[in-house]
Amino acid sequence: MGDSQYSFSLTTFSPSGKLVQIEYALNAVAAGATSLGIKATNGVVIATEKKLPTELIDETSVKKIQLLTENTGVVYSGIGPDSRVLVRKSRKSAQSYYTVYREVIPVSQLVRETAAVMQEFTQSGGVRPFGVSLLMAGYDSQGPHLYQVDPSGSYFAWKASAIGKNMTNAKTFLEKRYTEDMELEDAIHTAILTLKEGFEGQIAGDNIEIGIVGSDRKFRVLTPAEVNDYLAEVE
Repeated sequence: MGDSQYSFSLTTFSPSGKLVQIEYALNAVAAGATSLGIKATNGVVIATEKKLPTELIDETSVKKIQLLTENTGVVYSGIGPDSRVLVRKSRKSAQSYYTVYREVIPVSQLVRETAAVMQEFTQSGGVRPFGVSLLMAGYDSQGPHLYQVDPSGSYFAWKASAIGKNMTNAKTFLEKRYTEDMELEDAIHTAILTLKEGFEGQIAGDNIEIGIVGSDRKFRVLTPAEVNDYLAEVE
């Protein structure tokens, strides 16, 4: 018997020990726009392609990098509306923590809470897994952090990672370019060069998005003008 007979049930293992719906969720991620993250010595950068299906859409209304707390941001690859649910739940977790302890939630704990939500959706009847992978970047008392969370609920800390349709080439490129002593400015340049590798068409400030967090522990998304300045530096 093949795995395909089990592919419509999320909660039933196939004979080979797979939950096939989770593999299909990873296919949804692999079909999404390329996103990547790089951890530097003094901060973290996350970046993504922001291609719109038509020029008639107002690009200022499309935001792929979201703020979770003042020092943590997230970018997704996969199904956009699914990511909004996770962003909302993550912000709620962060706010609950702040209400109790009166301090910002540690990055690793926020990642764990978000991954727990994704895991719940692999073990419940009547639901489907989230069709997104997330890259979460933050800076807390432990220093800079970059985490990847997958639809299964598994998460790992990374020095540099990529998700989405060009992730294999992007990871190979990052393996060649990444160094342990890389600083935030270098990381931004490397992120742009990595996106450029698999970018179809002309890369510009309005069709990519970049978010950074430095030692000031303030996560922010760069404006298109700032992105264009960085693009001019790498050319």
